[in-house]
Amino acid sequence: MNIHEYQAKALLKKFGAPVSDGYPAFTVEEATKAAETLPGPLYVVKSQIHAGGRGKGKFEGLGPDAKGGVRLAKSVEDVTANAEEMLNRVLVTHQTGPEGKEVGRLYIEDGSDIAKEFYFSILVDRETSRVGVIVSTEGGMDIEEVAEATPEKILNFSIDPATGWMPFHGRKVSDALELTGKAAKQAAKTAATLYKAFMETDAAMLEINPLILAPEDDI
Repeated sequence: MNIHEYQAKALLKKFGAPVSDGYPAFTVEEATKAAETLPGPLYVVKSQIHAGGRGKGKFEGLGPDAKGGVRLAKSVEDVTANAEEMLNRVLVTHQTGPEGKEVGRLYIEDGSDIAKEFYFSILVDRETSRVGVIVSTEGGMDIEEVAEATPEKILNFSIDPATGWMPFHGRKVSDALELTGKAAKQAAKTAATLYKAFMETDAAMLEINPLILAPEDDI
């Protein structure tokens, strides 16, 4: 079963994962109200469809220079304008095929300052019957592109089902992301939290892309 980003983030928040505040919106009015509720001044307006590549996607009926399915907004009025343009319009991405998918809901999220983007995912490795972890310093990109162009920037490791997540797994993640100090501890803690969420929800895959480092965090 696939779930939308806003549903996944609500689940992760229950497990204590550090998730930005946000609200789903099915109408322009709900999008405006969500933005008014968030602190701002930066907001992210995200199309909610079951497909990747939303940010690079294109909406049918808009010009070639139009923004994609994930947009930054710097005011409540900007959120409203983007919601009017995005809702009930077909978004075409590299995963939807040329027919695209209609955007029937949005996720209005509080914007974050970003110092660095990383990639992190957990999935069931059917070949080894273990849980596999994939980590990369190249966040915000399709992991397939990273694997093809710079495979040395990806760390793969598996979790022994007999022991589960151990502290050294967290250190592996921090080392792979080239983090030290406070940021390394935060990364290890977050990875452990995500593993717990993955196991207790009986998920098949959990992908965070991007996992971000805020400017105020020590590198």
